Amino acid sequence: MERLEEELSCAVCCGIYQDPRVLPCSHTFCRECLEGVLQRSDTFSIRRRLKCPNCRALVDVPAAGLESLPINFALKAVIEKCRQEEPWDVETCREPPRQPLNIYCLLDRQLVCGQCLTIGQHRGHPIGDLHSAHRKAKEAAGKLQEQLPEKYWREVLLCYMKLTAQKSQWEKLLRSEKDVVGQYFKKLGDTLEHKKQALLGALDELNRRFLREYEPLLESVSKLKVEEIELKYLNSSIRKEKSPLLCLEKLEELQQRVKALREKELPDVKPLEICPRMEDLLKDVWAKTEVGQIHKILPPKL
Repeated sequence: MERLEEELSCAVCCGIYQDPRVLPCSHTFCRECLEGVLQRSDTFSIRRRLKCPNCRALVDVPAAGLESLPINFALKAVIEKCRQEEPWDVETCREPPRQPLNIYCLLDRQLVCGQCLTIGQHRGHPIGDLHSAHRKAKEAAGKLQEQLPEKYWREVLLCYMKLTAQKSQWEKLLRSEKDVVGQYFKKLGDTLEHKKQALLGALDELNRRFLREYEPLLESVSKLKVEEIELKYLNSSIRKEKSPLLCLEKLEELQQRVKALREKELPDVKPLEICPRMEDLLKDVWAKTEVGQIHKILPPKL
């Protein structure tokens, strides 16, 4: 069927013949395509002539115009019969006369019809073979994936491990500080309970500030790990995609996501510390303060 469609396609618009007309040189073209050829080759001479797009022979245009050229009824009948017996599974253009979309426009990245390419909005645009574009898209997908080498993903993993380790260290440090505070105030009894809670509250507020800063960083880097898996899956699906249009759409998505990852900087892992340390605060301030004056001690600014 593909071979038959090729034989029934106009050499100018590459679409199925619409109103096929025969030139004196015996070559057949769509009447509207001949109109376009005539406009480009028309001169100010008395005799109107056009050059056949196939054999390049100069032929005289009848005085009554292209309408008076003979219709290729045999070809027209074959086209109508083929359409009735087995409709072609080809999308047609929205513009009249609804020619098949069988040419790939490289500029707009979409299928266009022959008429739009020759005299319509895609006139002069570069064209290519859809299957060739499909193949190149699969090749380009692999090259895009190579722009994010294993070294990049190792850095992502290392950053994630550092953030996770620091969070664990932070939790350990926080527990240690709470133990120091608890042991010290346990000796003072219930009268010192509210002071202990004040210090613990300051640490909790510090912890909340820490989490507000670090949780988004951890979440962001975790998403990069998920993005790695999704990009590999998307790249694999591009290679397996049979639909050229879907393949090109997925390729564009891959390009955008790879570009976004390349532009995104990994968070800077900074060293952590609590200042002043609870142990030093208790030794230097609380231990030197009389019990009667403890209520005057203000919570520290950590």
